[in-house]
Amino acid sequence: MQAIIDRFEGEYAVMEFEDGYKNIPRQMLPPEAREGDVLVLKDENWMVDPEATSKRKEKTEKLAAELWED
Repeated sequence: MQAIIDRFEGEYAVMEFEDGYKNIPRQMLPPEAREGDVLVLKDENWMVDPEATSKRKEKTEKLAAELWED
């Protein structure tokens, strides 16, 4: 299972899944997890996927740059 951290609200992370958003207790996530990170669930533990996070960030930056082109 894979999800993206959309934002943090108090003690919860609002995470985007393929089928919508869910609130996950922040304590279930690794301490280094940040907004925009892609996380994968392995053996009932959430882990940051640095490669998927990097690819997502690059794609987002490229789309933003195209949006602002003259």
